[in-house]
Amino acid sequence: MKILVCISSVPDTTSKINFTADQSAFDKNGIQWVINPLDEFGLTKAIKLQESAGATVTVINVGDSTTEPVIRKSLAIGANDAIRINIEPKDSYSVAKEIANIAQSGGYDLIFCGKESIDYNGGAVPGMVAQLLNQPFINACVGLEVNGAEATAVREIEGGKETISVKLPAVIAGQKGLVDEKDLIIPNMRGIMSARSKPLTVREPVNNEVKVDAVSFDAVPARAAVKMVAPDNLDELVRLLHEEAKVI
Repeated sequence: MKILVCISSVPDTTSKINFTADQSAFDKNGIQWVINPLDEFGLTKAIKLQESAGATVTVINVGDSTTEPVIRKSLAIGANDAIRINIEPKDSYSVAKEIANIAQSGGYDLIFCGKESIDYNGGAVPGMVAQLLNQPFINACVGLEVNGAEATAVREIEGGKETISVKLPAVIAGQKGLVDEKDLIIPNMRGIMSARSKPLTVREPVNNEVKVDAVSFDAVPARAAVKMVAPDNLDELVRLLHEEAKVI
């Protein structure tokens, strides 16, 4: 079994987000980059299949050389090799085209993506990859069992969960629940050392078509000042909620 895991490099959730002076681009200075958490669930599931079914796991990232530390961490977690498409991602379509191009010639049985990335929260890449490859697509996947050329998946739907069967190859967009959080792998020293010698292939992009262009960014408005009310002054609290907050 061959598995391709799509990895996105995103700002750590504790990073302070700023934009350039003209608000036209994200300011990357001082940002700590990590594996997109939802991608990490897919990577961990792939490593489990590596252990139980002898699968080979390849990670793929669309990004410039600054993403390589995140790719190396994926290798330290247990992936066999990695591919980096040497282009700064501009929109979901161009990213999906690059991933689909690699997947088309790679003969992968499973392609794991995170349901969305935690930076732009677009959630479009997995479905686009499946469409470009003409493969079955399971979104919001919280459980997966593979048996030969067929997989049984559990996915979240409004008001509950749905269990479905799918023929491989297929694209899986995973999220929290695909594996338990306690099973997420923290690289040990042996994994970190072995990652240095694992193959990381850099490919040039085959597609430069960008369908979406960001015009400007707006920062989140500063939080309004807080009014403190003494715990025994309920009348004043009710008045403020009614007259100023207008929530009652």
